[in-house]
Amino acid sequence: MQINEDLIGYLGDLSRLYLSDEEKRTMESDLTDILNYVDKLSELDTAGLPEMSHPFSEVNNFREDEVVNHDDRERLLANAPEKRGSYFKVLKTVE
Repeated sequence: MQINEDLIGYLGDLSRLYLSDEEKRTMESDLTDILNYVDKLSELDTAGLPEMSHPFSEVNNFREDEVVNHDDRERLLANAPEKRGSYFKVLKTVE
């Protein structure tokens, strides 16, 4: 595929980008470089290689969920700005 000024104008219209002449020349050069790189990659022999969706074989390592009951009310209430007995004291929200 050949990148030219007409294609850059068409892509600019599609994406509603208003490019200056200098930006169009830069875009043309950048897109040409990208396509040349893709062509170079397609020259590689990938026969016999496994298909991959990601370059790393690791998967997410999540910790196991463990149900733990903590009844450490005094330690939690120590951080409260105000408390009443063994409860947090909050502003009245419903009348």
